[in-house]
Amino acid sequence: MKIGLFYGSDTGNTQEVAEKIVEIIGEENIDLYCIGEVENSDLENHNFLILGTSTWYDGELQSEWEDFFINLDDIDFTNKTVALFGLGDQYTYGEYFVDGIGILYDKIIEKGARVVGQWPIDDYDFDESIAERNGEFVGLAIDEDNESEKTDARINTWLQQISQDFGFKY
Repeated sequence: MKIGLFYGSDTGNTQEVAEKIVEIIGEENIDLYCIGEVENSDLENHNFLILGTSTWYDGELQSEWEDFFINLDDIDFTNKTVALFGLGDQYTYGEYFVDGIGILYDKIIEKGARVVGQWPIDDYDFDESIAERNGEFVGLAIDEDNESEKTDARINTWLQQISQDFGFKY
């Protein structure tokens, strides 16, 4: 069964990370969707989901996710395994770093999702994040603005971490 990767991207950075994930996992194993162009059924038809978003302004969802967010109320995430990745700027917006994945996490947990792929906060310098739970982020945190040189290694480590839960070889 293919993984569904759903992302929203205003500047292109989240799309680039999504495309890197597809390249590593393999196009034959994953369907890539821009969240602004999907129907609820696109998410419902996948038992394995990767959701990616950036955080905007004062801790808001990326615009396409913001528009789609109400649709999540109508999707049953029971029996779905979900991993999250988020982009943010830990220095300029340190009080809202990767809040977007925290917002998605709260909603999909409420709807029955099993979330995997928590990520350590140790290698970051931020003030607050609603994506932090019990000393970890609820998903992979990427800072393309300040630490783009760490992105590939972070993606690779995270994909190794979730590969068993998602049933792909890494």
